[in-house]
This record gives sequence, structure tokens and C-alpha cells, in this order.
Amino acid sequence: MNASQSLINILGRLLIVALFLPAGISKIGSFEGTVGYFNSLGIPAASLAVAITILIEVVGSLALLVGYKTKIVAIILAIFTLAASIVGHAYWAAPAEQAFVAQLLFFKNIAVIGGLLILATSESGRFSFDGRKSA
Repeated sequence: MNASQSLINILGRLLIVALFLPAGISKIGSFEGTVGYFNSLGIPAASLAVAITILIEVVGSLALLVGYKTKIVAIILAIFTLAASIVGHAYWAAPAEQAFVAQLLFFKNIAVIGGLLILATSESGRFSFDGRKSA
């Protein structure tokens, strides 16, 4: 991977991190509120689910940020995002006045999954731990 491709790769990773890291950090600060929201969605063991969500969002973001185990982390985040989309943005079951926004969020997440899957099939570039190991 040349320097410009490596630069684009880290920019892409930073933009993905911009979605997941603030979400994970905000859940830490509002843990009980997030547990209540997860309960309202019918998620079993909501406290455990929130803890796992925080772990995936924060640790996964940090791993992407530094390019550590990028391919594995991208796949984990893609699977997580698909599950979160189905549970949290079920536009097909939303009341009519909420369906449009839920559908937008659902398909935004589908696009994020696409980016993560592409990232899972590419090199991490020079600006990553993964790239340093292969150099």
C-alpha cells in the first residue's frame, strides 16, 4: 500500500471511529439510562448487553484508530452494527411517525457495515500497528 492509500485508509478508520467511540463513551456516562433503553427494546440481560456494547464500541474504536487487528475488529463491528440495526432501528415495526427516521438510521448503519466489510478485506496501511508488523 502506497503512502496516499495509507493516508486514505487512516482517514477512513478515523471517520468510522468518529461514529463508534463517542457512542461508547456516552454510554459509560449514562449507563443506567442506556440499560433502561435496552430494557425498553426487550433486550435480555440489559446491563450485560450495555457493558458488552461499551466494550465493543470503545475497544473496537481504539483498535481501529491505531490499526490493531483491523480485519478482525472490522468484522466484529460489522456484526455488532447489523445486530444493533435490527434491534434498535426496526423501521418495519416502528410507529408511522417514527418509521422514516428509523429507516434512515437503519440504512445509514447498513452503509457503515459496507465500509467495515471493505476495511476487513484491505490492508491497514503504513499508519497502523498491523502495517508496522508486515513492514
